[in-house]
Amino acid sequence: MSVKQLFDLTGKVALITGGSRGLGLQMAEALGEMGAKLAITARKADELAEAKAHLEKQGIDVLTVASDLSKFDQIPGLVDAVLARYGKLDILVNNAGATWGAKAEDYPDDAWMKVINLNVNGMFFLTREVGKRCFIPQKSGKVIVTASIAGLRGNPPQMGTIAYNASKGADVNFVRALASEWGRHNINVNAICPGFFPSKMASGLIDKLGEMIIAGTPLGRIGGSEDLKGLVVLLASEAGRHISGQAIAVDGGSSCF
Repeated sequence: MSVKQLFDLTGKVALITGGSRGLGLQMAEALGEMGAKLAITARKADELAEAKAHLEKQGIDVLTVASDLSKFDQIPGLVDAVLARYGKLDILVNNAGATWGAKAEDYPDDAWMKVINLNVNGMFFLTREVGKRCFIPQKSGKVIVTASIAGLRGNPPQMGTIAYNASKGADVNFVRALASEWGRHNINVNAICPGFFPSKMASGLIDKLGEMIIAGTPLGRIGGSEDLKGLVVLLASEAGRHISGQAIAVDGGSSCF
């Protein structure tokens, strides 16, 4: 098999959560460019419509499903919609996430639950649904989780994102445990751990701490609009078939310290 064939995703179907903007849309662009048919989901129908139009201009086949993954009863219906359109699912990108800023001693109960429910519980329940209904029966599948370098280390004390860090640490160990358990089904499970990228979620921290963040990054910049594309294609394709249980930082080297 040639290297081009190893990276080719023609005929594959990918579901990307939080796929209407930011990192999710960037990864959707990459998977679609390599030939995958896409299902993208997010809470807001208008943002999904904009993302769909953007992707279709690139010749990509796109299904949109408005869904809130923190409402766990919506998860089976999301998978139903993908299977009704495409008949199968090969790649799951768990990208939807939330954060909340507050000092740990003052952290609101509902904020903690919001972050954990979306970043950990909803991610697990969707992965379980896809694994049980699609990946295990077909003896193949790629699970990719957008974790964070916040799951690999602590933060500067002024950030105050205890729930986010805890949830992303859980995501990192989730992929290790699930890769071990589902490997016998020929399912790869990996995490991408971005550093700081421009996004709605990170914009406040970048505005506040941008100079400090760049100063602590060996490559001297924050992430850009193409910096996750290569890695997500690698992990979604046959080129990454012997990679599983890994949490790969994409952070300009900042996690080296």
